[in-house]
Parts: sequence; structure tokens; C-alpha cells
Amino acid sequence: MSNRPTRRTILIATGGAGAAALVAGCGDSGDNGDTSDSTPTSTASPDQDGQDGEELASTDDIPVGGGTIFKDEEVVVTQPEQGEFKAFSAICTHQRCTVATVADGTINCACHGSKFKITDGSVAHPPATKPLPEKQITVDGKSIRLV
Repeated sequence: MSNRPTRRTILIATGGAGAAALVAGCGDSGDNGDTSDSTPTSTASPDQDGQDGEELASTDDIPVGGGTIFKDEEVVVTQPEQGEFKAFSAICTHQRCTVATVADGTINCACHGSKFKITDGSVAHPPATKPLPEKQITVDGKSIRLV
């Protein structure tokens, strides 16, 4: 038989203070599973040339009326119209698969067929019911950076 105290033994021995500490340790992390939060999840620090954010691509790499998926960064950058760049999470809001393609004005998830508009990330075709969260980018000259 082990001499290790059980949780019950600790609760009894420490009284209310111990119970409060254990309950606090088991509290809500604040993550309610809602993937609609549009707050950027990446933190950026200046790189060697003093620019903020991680450089994702050149503006020439993003097709007009389409987009490019950056799987490692979990972001998709679109160019709905010439010179207009948008960025969204590349994680589908339906079942959290990484989106697979950008074509015909939509960002497409191959897992269950959800499609999202390249203009605003809104659902164009279910089963997803929530839009792709927007990500923050900056465009400086031909450089697209994730903020």
C-alpha cells in the first residue's frame, strides 16, 4: 500500500483553504470552444529589418480573386480585388480541419465541404455555421506580414 496522500486526505487535512485551492486549480480556463473570436492569436515581434510581424509572402504570390493557404502559420491570405488583401484563420470552424484550397471566390475545406467567402470569411456553404476568424496582416510595398 502506498504512503502517498489522496486528494481526500489533503482536503480533510487542509480544510477550506485546501479545498478552495483545488477548486481554483480546476476552474474554467476561459476557453469556451468558441472559434468565432476575431482577435489575432499570433504575437509578433520586430524582425531583423525592424518590421513588425512575420513575412508571409509577396503581394505577387496572392492571385487576384483567389488566395494562398499558409499551413504552418494556420492562415489564408486572399486578394478579392486587385490590391485588396484579407487574411483569415485557415482552421475550419466546423470541425477544425485545415482548409485545403482557394478557388472560385471561396476558401474550401475538404473535410466536410464547408466553403467561406474570400471577401470576409463568412460561410458560403455549410456545414460550417461560423465565419473564419479574421487575422491581422500588414502590406508594406510588396511584403505581406502577419501581425
